[in-house]
Amino acid sequence: MEVIHIRQLSKQYVKTEVLRNISLSVNAGELIGYIGPNGAGKSTTIKILCGLIPDFSGEVKVLGMDVANNAIEIKKRIGYIPENAILYEVLTPVEYLNFIAELYHLKGPAILQKINDLLAVFGLDHARNLRMGTFSKGMKQKVLLISGLLHNPDIIFLDEPLSGLDANSVILVKEILIQLKLSGKTIFYSSHIMDVVEKLSDRIIIINQGQLIANGSFQELKDQSQGNSLEQIFTQLTGQSEQVSVATSFIDILKS
Repeated sequence: MEVIHIRQLSKQYVKTEVLRNISLSVNAGELIGYIGPNGAGKSTTIKILCGLIPDFSGEVKVLGMDVANNAIEIKKRIGYIPENAILYEVLTPVEYLNFIAELYHLKGPAILQKINDLLAVFGLDHARNLRMGTFSKGMKQKVLLISGLLHNPDIIFLDEPLSGLDANSVILVKEILIQLKLSGKTIFYSSHIMDVVEKLSDRIIIINQGQLIANGSFQELKDQSQGNSLEQIFTQLTGQSEQVSVATSFIDILKS
């Protein structure tokens, strides 16, 4: 069943065209890796799907609902985890997550227990009553991850969710994503960490300069290119294959 439907999506900021006639679809239970260079339009696409950017052209539906007219209803059933979110840092994790829970009309002792249990999973039980203004980026990212999953959403949108996490936490989040997919959740995942995208994704979508340039499983993309890894495929398709010569030039300049 199709749960994300995009046809001819375009978005322009002033005179800059960020997205150019993007068309794609995602079925229930898929884990999609959505990648591209900086400025390619990845975050803009995700924000449009989450109902955070209302001004665009084209057709965008999530869970069968038109995003332009049903943003509130869609937000009730999706989870969104951005790379950098502004947390209310004067609050503790428990206070902040309880506030998020109330936005989804989740209240009572059961949700408080759920919050404490999720914090413990991420190793934050010792800090649950501390003000988040003192937290590291990784600790804040863990709270952010919990806040996006707390209401058990049908579709999960992640934009660089591993930012700031230590190695053990990265492994944990990867396993959580696998288990969420196995439970039937749909995951739309944007990241610059190619090996994670390669290993986790059922299908990989690559955009460059606002245009969709590849859409298929890792094996399909590999068969269509000369690369043996997603990193090699990505550099070929996005025209960034000159990194070795650029790095050599950089070193030569340092030595001069």
